[in-house]
Amino acid sequence: MNNHNRRVVVTGLGAVTPLGLSMEETWQGLIAGRSGVGPVTAFDAAPIPPKIAGEVKGFDPQNYMDFKESKRTARMTQLAIAAAKEALAHARLDMSREDPTRVGTEIGTAVGGLENVISEQKTLETRGARRINPLAVPSLLINMPSCQIAMMTGAKGPAHSPVAACATGIYAVGDAARRIAFGDADVVVAGGTESLILPVVLAAFDRLQALSGRNDAPAEACRPFSLDRDGTVIGEGAAVLILETLEHALKRGAQILAEVVGYGVSEDAYHVVAPDPTGDGAARAMAGAIRDAGLALNEVDYVSAHGTGTPLNDLSETLAIKRVFGEQAYNIAISSIKSMIGHTFGAAGAIAVAANVRAILDGIVPPTINLHKPDPQCDLDYVPNRARQMDVRVAMANAFGFGGQNGSLIVKRFEG
Repeated sequence: MNNHNRRVVVTGLGAVTPLGLSMEETWQGLIAGRSGVGPVTAFDAAPIPPKIAGEVKGFDPQNYMDFKESKRTARMTQLAIAAAKEALAHARLDMSREDPTRVGTEIGTAVGGLENVISEQKTLETRGARRINPLAVPSLLINMPSCQIAMMTGAKGPAHSPVAACATGIYAVGDAARRIAFGDADVVVAGGTESLILPVVLAAFDRLQALSGRNDAPAEACRPFSLDRDGTVIGEGAAVLILETLEHALKRGAQILAEVVGYGVSEDAYHVVAPDPTGDGAARAMAGAIRDAGLALNEVDYVSAHGTGTPLNDLSETLAIKRVFGEQAYNIAISSIKSMIGHTFGAAGAIAVAANVRAILDGIVPPTINLHKPDPQCDLDYVPNRARQMDVRVAMANAFGFGGQNGSLIVKRFEG
């Protein structure tokens, strides 16, 4: 990043999302405008009002780890390991040739292995305390994806697991980039993961009035920036990026996909779940990332919006973008991939950053699907319904979380 001598580049991408079990499948689904939202299949949703979600389909953890390991890891860790393996292979990073003390891991999750807590509680109630899994505690801990990936790779550098609600993925990639820029590591395996498609979670978010009620039309349920938006849809998934110093990447002959150039974070200090309606905190995060990158406002080509499809969030983000960019806001392409994959919480920001790298490489930005009735108050260019071919040199990803935590991260085309 521009405040330090060590430039940070992206050399590998991996993802597991409702659109596919790889980054390529996910990206092709995004640019096709395909929805990964459907009826819940993980459990019987009849007793609760929400009956739709963005589930990762066809995922078998034993394709990524042995049977024993799969039984003692939470699904959020399994998804992270799958994405990390793909990212490491994509980067062609051979750990046997690396100094393991210079390789770190930075994988965040907002909640952790909640399904394991629920499962062990049922075991306690039905079978007694002596039937509790002795490895139940480590399976549910938030730091496990980062630590498990460190054990998988032999990485002995900094291992960290940021928690910032829905902004976690941005914090993970941004903090990892700073660790590299500050000289704490040469390589960091960075990203976010989440799996919260559980009856209690869907029921609780429904009580918050945060979820769409369109159970009869799952693919059309999440409608960011639309006049008739009525809430978000819960999704699950993971995305992992391989970050390294430019010098390290060049030395090993890696393919450089993009450069991480700007990172900004802020706190609303406003409300436990609602965003500041003025967009102040979100604007400060975006402005901080632009300042960190040393960019002019007119150099930002695309913004991957937080865009949850809730009435308050989409309006406040629109106001925040206008607050930062002024009239230039109307010249920026903006879209929300949550319209296709749902809200993946701790993974959302990392998936958005990974997609932004592909947007730069491929010269195309994903659409905001289901945007047929624009909200007059949300009057920016949200790339409605169809992907757009365009030159993308600079892309920003936004993520804003419960408690008022905000994060923005900027990636740029690598130009030597």
